[in-house]
Amino acid sequence: MKQTVSFSKNAVNVFFHITTRCNLKCAHCYINPAQHGDSTLPAATVGRWLSFFRKPGKAANLILLGGEPTLHPELAKIVSAARQMGYASVTIDTNGYLFHDILDQVTPEDVDYFSFSLDGATPATNDQIRGAGCYAACTRGIRRTVEKGFGVSVIYTVSRKNLHELADMPEVLSDLGVHRFFIQVIGIRGRSAQAGQDALQLTRQQWEENVPPVAQRVAKSGIAVTYPKVFLETDEIFECAGKVAENYFIFPNGRVYQCPLCEDFALHSLQITDQGLAPAPKINEADLFSLDIAEGCVINKLVQGGNIDYDHQGRPRWKIACCLLKEEIPAG
Repeated sequence: MKQTVSFSKNAVNVFFHITTRCNLKCAHCYINPAQHGDSTLPAATVGRWLSFFRKPGKAANLILLGGEPTLHPELAKIVSAARQMGYASVTIDTNGYLFHDILDQVTPEDVDYFSFSLDGATPATNDQIRGAGCYAACTRGIRRTVEKGFGVSVIYTVSRKNLHELADMPEVLSDLGVHRFFIQVIGIRGRSAQAGQDALQLTRQQWEENVPPVAQRVAKSGIAVTYPKVFLETDEIFECAGKVAENYFIFPNGRVYQCPLCEDFALHSLQITDQGLAPAPKINEADLFSLDIAEGCVINKLVQGGNIDYDHQGRPRWKIACCLLKEEIPAG
């Protein structure tokens, strides 16, 4: 049975973009160099910044991202530093090319999961989004990683470009030996914003008719599934992770966001400086989290309000959930 996962109040989740460099130019990439920076942080800097987010009595989970994090020549050193610092789990998000022989530099004891981005069940669909040859490289990387005993996740960012192949993913995942499957809703930020919302985002009907049924099939095949809740009924209580949980999205220019929908704008709530972690000047995302509106997520209303429908009296037919609120279906 699926369950809505409450926001964790006893853990810190750190999403650290250690570089914005990447070997690909994916059509839906959310990296925005004007807002995120274009540098690769030295391992010593990454280690210092990581120390700002370790808190007594709270487990801390680290997700290393880019760009493509395996392009970082000191990635193994960063992983080691995080473990020595006491981070409870380490995940590396990757496009599958696995640069610098990273699988030979870390062990399953160092890295809990490698999470691979695969946006189609076939090369034709995936490579139209991510670039020629990406499907072959990614699936080859997944097989190598499974063989070496690492935990392996696959992330599928569902949009109108690849919705038609989502139903084929259960067989693909089983064949690859994947352990976890994440279905992501596409956010209108980075390159996706340039394409226009109507070209990519699913309607509520498309989402509900496709995503939960596929998630159930994947779970029955023995693979755990997580996907965003996205839509709340009007009588469901809206809760913002920015107010009740600790999720930090860190970029190479020192900006720290608590809401990923804000990342295309200078709305970050925190800034890393030479002196440490400091509040960003007002007005920032934290000032918006407490606003109470009928549509649910105020940030969604501001930056991608087209996925909300209204009745003839101008009232929203549903609320948009916090993008960090998830549904989970355990394996089996």
